[in-house]
Amino acid sequence: MASSAAALAGKREVHSVGFNLGVIALFTALLGLGAAYLISGAEHGAPGGGAPARLVTRTLGGTTLEIPIGWMNGNDDQGAASFAKQVDLTLTIPLGPDGAMRSIDVTLTQRSRVRPSASLLDGVYLHEFGQQQLAGPPGLIGKPMAAGDGYDNETVWYDPIAPSPFVAKCQAPIADGQPGKCLRTVYLGSGIAAVYGFDDDILVNWKKFDAELHPLLSQIGAV
Repeated sequence: MASSAAALAGKREVHSVGFNLGVIALFTALLGLGAAYLISGAEHGAPGGGAPARLVTRTLGGTTLEIPIGWMNGNDDQGAASFAKQVDLTLTIPLGPDGAMRSIDVTLTQRSRVRPSASLLDGVYLHEFGQQQLAGPPGLIGKPMAAGDGYDNETVWYDPIAPSPFVAKCQAPIADGQPGKCLRTVYLGSGIAAVYGFDDDILVNWKKFDAELHPLLSQIGAV
C-alpha cells in the first residue's frame, strides 16, 4: 500500500514539474514575441514616437546625420555607405485638413545644389505669373504660372507679408480625385537644404509646416 502511494506521489510530482516547465516556456515565448514587436515598432514607428532601436548614418557635406531607419525613403540607394549627395526621407505628420496624417517626402541636399523657394519667388516666379489670382488657404496668395516654359498647370502659393515668406509651387492634379503635388525648398542649418514634396491639401496648415518638420529634422542633426 505504501509502495502504491509513493508511486502515485511520484507521478504527481513529475506531472507538476512538467506543467511548470510548460508554463515557463510559454511565458518566455510571449516575452520574446513582445520584445520583437516593440523593436519592430520602434524601427518603423512614426516621427515623434519613442526612441528608435536602429539608426543609420549619412554624412551630407560636413554634417553627420543620425536617422531612424523607418524614416528612410525606399528610393534611398546609399546602402551601408555613410557619405551621400542627398538623403531621401518620408515623414508622416498631422498636417492635412483637421489634423489628418499626411506623408511628406523630404530630400536633404547641399545648399549649393538648390535655390530656396523664397528666393525663386522674386527671382523667377514673379516674372512668370499670369494675370489671374486664385482664392485659397487663408493668408496665401495663389498665382497661376503663365503657360509655356515648362510651367503649364502650375500655381505658386505664397505669403505676401513675411520677409522670408512661405512659398510652394504646386502642379494641378493629373486625374480627377487625386491631389495636386507641391514642392517647397528651404535652407536649413549646417549648409543643408530641404526639398519638400507634399499633397496640396497640406497648404491649409502652411503656418504649422515648419513648426512640425523642423523639430524632426533637428533631431537627426539637419537643423
